[in-house]
Amino acid sequence: MSAHVWRATHRDAEDVARLLVAFRDHYNRDWPPDTAFLAGVERLLDDKDTDFLLASAAEGEPPAGVAQLRFRWGIWRDGGDCLVEDVFVKDAARGAGLGRALLEAATERARERGCRRMELDASEDNEAALALYHAFGFKERQRPDGPRDLYLRCHLD
Repeated sequence: MSAHVWRATHRDAEDVARLLVAFRDHYNRDWPPDTAFLAGVERLLDDKDTDFLLASAAEGEPPAGVAQLRFRWGIWRDGGDCLVEDVFVKDAARGAGLGRALLEAATERARERGCRRMELDASEDNEAALALYHAFGFKERQRPDGPRDLYLRCHLD
């Protein structure tokens, strides 16, 4: 049995939101509320520069994995960038290749969109995710003679 991956449409909004809520819960968080996830997913499904990918163990089965892709033009790359966000597979489905299938589909979609670079962030203690991302060629950037690049963020709320 091989994983089935597809681009979400508005018909899939509740499934996408349900998986993102499960991702939030995985980190023992309770905010934002469930309703905010559904509203956000519905809004982003109308955004031409955002895709959600869903994955199930086989065609016709309910989705157990999700990934969000954000596309933008990269001046320094003279081409498209794809930011991979919110890659999540439900605990019960881990080890079945859904994460790998999501990353394969994300890479294919980025190429279709003319992207020259894909980026993502991950916790350095998430060894399974890092192993998967490294297998796809993602790497921490560090010059041989200098410090590594860091992914930084600033919350404005």
